[in-house]
Amino acid sequence: MTDRYASFVQSAAGRALVKRLGLPDPPRLRRHHPGDPLLTGPALLGAATGARYAKPVAMRLTAAGVELADPAAAAPQRYGALLFDATGITDSTELRQLYDFFHPQARAVLPSGRVIVLGTPPQECATPREATAQRALEGLVRSIGKEFGRGITAQLVQVSRAQGDPSVGLESTLRFLLSGRSAYVSGQVIRVAGGAASVPADWDRPLDGQVVLVTGAARGIGAALAKVLARDGAQVVALDIPAAGDALAAVANDIGGTAVQLDLTAPDAPARLAEHLASRHGRVDVVVHNAGITRDKTLGRMDADRWDQVLDVNLSSQERINDVLLERELIPAGGRIISVSSIAGIAGNRGQTNYATSKAGVIGLVDSLAPALRERGISVNAVAPGFIETRLTARIPLVVREAGRRMNSLAQGGLPVDVAETIGWLAWPASGGISGNVVRVCGQSLLGA
Repeated sequence: MTDRYASFVQSAAGRALVKRLGLPDPPRLRRHHPGDPLLTGPALLGAATGARYAKPVAMRLTAAGVELADPAAAAPQRYGALLFDATGITDSTELRQLYDFFHPQARAVLPSGRVIVLGTPPQECATPREATAQRALEGLVRSIGKEFGRGITAQLVQVSRAQGDPSVGLESTLRFLLSGRSAYVSGQVIRVAGGAASVPADWDRPLDGQVVLVTGAARGIGAALAKVLARDGAQVVALDIPAAGDALAAVANDIGGTAVQLDLTAPDAPARLAEHLASRHGRVDVVVHNAGITRDKTLGRMDADRWDQVLDVNLSSQERINDVLLERELIPAGGRIISVSSIAGIAGNRGQTNYATSKAGVIGLVDSLAPALRERGISVNAVAPGFIETRLTARIPLVVREAGRRMNSLAQGGLPVDVAETIGWLAWPASGGISGNVVRVCGQSLLGA
């Protein structure tokens, strides 16, 4: 679906009108293409007194080909990213160090640049004062995401000290957040811990040798997912309902994957899927629960079938599949489960009580499974898309559709590939130590938390 307003804004006449009338100004986002460098300019790295990760981060960024700027350089510079290690901040009076770093550089970030702050999970802090100061970092990052504009995104990465060495997960997260893969992700708090994570032989193909199941793969986000995961080296098992068989086969053929036609709500679906994966592959390294439906009505006008169908497809089928795959030990240590939620599950949405309930339940699934599966070395995460340009959003009435597109810090809708890239990062073996996260892919929507 074409965003005609965004296309008009890119013209000379459009830019003049936007500036004169103060209209939303959607920037042209930098998205990933194979072979792209992580950044379009040097990165400036700063650190609070007593910070833990500045030196190892500098080493990993240099190894990834990122140029580190000299903070003592006399001439003004433009930066592809600003990174600040705030893990040393233990008191609110020390937050001034953030102002001293970011204030002089607020206008020096290149378009589609990146801002990343490293912090400590407040629940792991040694004192209430430290926890208070670390919680304050969320307000800083979310405000920067709304202030800097020009496609610049801002994130807070909380690095855990409680669960082993987080260095691999931190590197995979930095590579994702600095690159064009994270074009439509902003204002997020991401927790990184130690765990079952491994560095790939080739960061351009981080899923080499991995078997990945994608449900709802025939169209939209699911089709984009299959393509991105295959591009990154995965052997993709693409699943959808029999009615979508032709479209599903086309996706599977295009990526060199395999197609499975299966109605996930059928009583025997989990067992049939498990048998297929066991006989064909012997395991499944990554399970991506993308299949979902909408049956919209206000609650007072909604019949029971609409409620039951949405809850069964969007939530209960995920639980049944997880139960069987885990019981039969088809997801090995180092495996990843990734579910697609929605900002509707965070903020709610008029006319979608069934959908919002199911998507909030997906977040509950992540919260409850993450600690339960930690000992098995299996991670569980979710993404929560906002307004994504698909055939479903194309049916939304014009005024509502335009509001959905513009009510975020990037003033535009996202693309299916933006969701796919985020799931791709969570699917990397190097991200195995990242668990219990719900990452919104919404351009920092003004709705929800």
